[in-house]
Amino acid sequence: MDFLTLLVVYLCFVLAAVALLCACSGRKESFLARSVNGASQVLSFVIPTQLQTATQRVLHRLFHTRSCLFVVLHVALQAAVYGEYTWEVFVYCWELQFHLLLLLLPYLLLAGNMGCFILCSRANPGIITKSNHASLVKIYAYDGVLFQKGVVCPTCNMEKPARSKHCSFCSMCVHRFDHHCVWVNNCIGAFNAKYFFLYLFTLTAMAATIAIITAALLIQVVLLSNMMRGSYVDDQGQERAVEILFLIQHLFLTFPRIVFMLGFVILLTLVLGAYCCFHLYLALTNQTSNEWYKSRRYGWSHHLTLQPHDRRVYKNTYSKGVWMNLKEIFKPPTVLERKKK
Repeated sequence: MDFLTLLVVYLCFVLAAVALLCACSGRKESFLARSVNGASQVLSFVIPTQLQTATQRVLHRLFHTRSCLFVVLHVALQAAVYGEYTWEVFVYCWELQFHLLLLLLPYLLLAGNMGCFILCSRANPGIITKSNHASLVKIYAYDGVLFQKGVVCPTCNMEKPARSKHCSFCSMCVHRFDHHCVWVNNCIGAFNAKYFFLYLFTLTAMAATIAIITAALLIQVVLLSNMMRGSYVDDQGQERAVEILFLIQHLFLTFPRIVFMLGFVILLTLVLGAYCCFHLYLALTNQTSNEWYKSRRYGWSHHLTLQPHDRRVYKNTYSKGVWMNLKEIFKPPTVLERKKK
């Protein structure tokens, strides 16, 4: 069972690494950033200066500027998963008389996901320019804690509207800034948040659907082969009844690509599902990722007050109820709508 142990360790390592990156991405003072900086300082005494400079340039190019690398990686991973699904899983399931609509569901989700992906990556997230600055600054009121009146963006040379932020990747201020998503190579702001939410939801549904169909296929194979009632001879020459670990090993050796893909899409479903639930929570409470992270520096209170030693307490003043908060994602407010209120 050595290979199975290595497989489990590998999956746990990848899951921990992905979860850590998702939790710490976009935070300049995060634990991950401090750890990387500390490790780089130690390695700087060993690695040649020229190699350090070249590595820093490559990392800056990948993670601090707009790049199509992650978009290409995104498309490549989707192509690999759907290639394996079409080449083997679909064929086996069709032979086992799975329902056609169930087998076609991943392709329908793929079409919807690609549409949301294109809209999200091509749409204007809410770029603040001198021509629309006067109207955008009137949409949201300053809360006095996360967003204060009179703060000027040194790069754009304009006063920052409430809930906006300057994106260092795109070098522009974005209205109702959420985060910069490297997978769509665009900022997520007021005007493309709905596309991002649908893109994330369909991507999670795609991974979950493929995982369910693939798992159902392997279970059906096991049941038809009557394998669970069989036995095997171990390394010591003793006959043993088939166990779950032996069954997984047998399936991995018989269908290596299918089992490996199943492990990948299950992992993807867990990570994307958690991230999708997080963004659903943000949508229902009318927060952005940027605001949620910044609000953690302050305490929560029912009133916006100044505590002893001028300690500011944050209260989300933008929430208008679950239904109105969700409506704001799909129909961002305008100046005219705010005046009517």
